[in-house]
Amino acid sequence: MARLNVKPTRMELSNLKSRLVLSTRGHKLLKDKQDELMRQFINLIRENNILRDEVEKELTASMRSFVVAKSLLNEAFIEELFAVPATAVELDIQEKNIMSVVVPQMNFSIADKDDKSTDLQYGYVNSNGELDDAIKKIEDILPKLLKLSEIEKTCQLLADEIEKTRRRVNALEYKMIPQLQETIRYIQMKLEENERSSIVRMMKVKDMGAS
Repeated sequence: MARLNVKPTRMELSNLKSRLVLSTRGHKLLKDKQDELMRQFINLIRENNILRDEVEKELTASMRSFVVAKSLLNEAFIEELFAVPATAVELDIQEKNIMSVVVPQMNFSIADKDDKSTDLQYGYVNSNGELDDAIKKIEDILPKLLKLSEIEKTCQLLADEIEKTRRRVNALEYKMIPQLQETIRYIQMKLEENERSSIVRMMKVKDMGAS
């Protein structure tokens, strides 16, 4: 490991020891952060997989009902039915902090949800049970779809932060800390050599004075 290019002085030795202490402490904090991020990331991935399976099954069921309904109804009626939204949906995106990572927290609300006049209006003649079932299933799955989007975005942000933290941990563990340790050993060795040389010179001067 290449050492740092510094002068072998006691002041530099003291500075390097302080830097080593700070680097070691920073490495531990970053390693703890990395471990906690990984723990939360794994938990979210598990939750994401379970929720995705549920959403895919429910979406498949709703689309199956919709395909059946579409095959039995006039296509122009279906296009007219969904051309203009019957209700207004409001999306509220807030933020929360996970180990210094800002992630989204999503909530949505349907305006006048209890107002029956906002329901899709269509007659029984032009509709069937499959269409009602498809619409109901899609409405019920919206909260899960939103939660799935929130979890997947959070996983993406956590993965980016884990990678950044990993690089910083590795830089400290495999480069900075070994360089500091090697440089400290080098300076200590040089100082010891200088001290021994000084002692030898003093002894020689003393012997010359005695003679």
